[in-house]
Amino acid sequence: MDAFYASVEQRDNEALRGKPVAVGYSEARGVVAAASYEARKYGVRSAMPSLTAKNKCPSLIFVSPRFDVYREISRQIREIFYEYTDLVEPLSLDEAFLDVTRNHKNNPSATLIAKEIKQKIFEATALKASAGVSVNKFLAKIASDYKKPDGLFVIRPEEVQKFIEDLKIEQFFGIGKVTARRMHENGIYTGLDLKKRSERELVRLFGKAGRSFYLNAQGIDDREVQAERIIKSISNETTFLKDKDDMTLLLVELYHLAKEVMERIEKENFYGRTVTVKVKYADFRIITRSKTLPCKITGFDLFWKTAREIMKQVDLSTRPVRLLGVGVSNATDEPEQKQMQLELEW
Repeated sequence: MDAFYASVEQRDNEALRGKPVAVGYSEARGVVAAASYEARKYGVRSAMPSLTAKNKCPSLIFVSPRFDVYREISRQIREIFYEYTDLVEPLSLDEAFLDVTRNHKNNPSATLIAKEIKQKIFEATALKASAGVSVNKFLAKIASDYKKPDGLFVIRPEEVQKFIEDLKIEQFFGIGKVTARRMHENGIYTGLDLKKRSERELVRLFGKAGRSFYLNAQGIDDREVQAERIIKSISNETTFLKDKDDMTLLLVELYHLAKEVMERIEKENFYGRTVTVKVKYADFRIITRSKTLPCKITGFDLFWKTAREIMKQVDLSTRPVRLLGVGVSNATDEPEQKQMQLELEW
């Protein structure tokens, strides 16, 4: 979907149409969840601090998110997908992979299917979507972003190699600003530059991700569309308007976060054994501390008791806390681990 949250708000409020809109909170610690295309012209992007966004676009209008509305629209859109195929792999509320090699309409053209789906989405929701069509997930993802908004871009099999060679490295799916900078430092600016490097060299430079970069540069992505995405963890976090250094206040915040996580655990029927607390200090240093239990967490009391114990080990003597999060993972049936596990990420 194109600027999904912001487009929904502009659809539902005529006064916002044609104006720079950001979905999120304008407070000092607020973050932009989505930006309209009018706002993007000023350089406003999702995940950008609200103060930065307002500096870039003084006329920016902030709208509080309505996730219940977005989820309902997402459900409508997904129902349209299922009219064509059962092989739907959601990536988020507004994005999904579809495998239409075999489809319910017996339509031999993936491009025509994409056109039909775009039209049906607009008729059902009055929202515009962009689609990418190609031979694998890696290329389809890039194609979906290539002609936004309201775009449809097709990369045919015979076009794959030339298309990849001409791509700027920043356009590769999975390559962010930091990785792109490292690639530039090593003389890699385009897909052609990347294609010239051996797998061994890319693994040496970028670790395990180097193999994916090598395969993608050849246009290879053998991942299938997974109709059922496996949930590996459920978590929740919040960024405070003001840094906190009082353990009692932090425990209150943690309690409410844990309550929301437990609701999602029960809704998703996801019962893990590992509880993790995440803390970001005022200087942006991050620590995560985890404890793995001998049994799965099926009730709030055990979850809260464990999260509270972990939180009480956090050092507040030198730095206040900017962000707090808590989550549950490890829902496998592997042998229980009874020891305390501490993980630190700096």
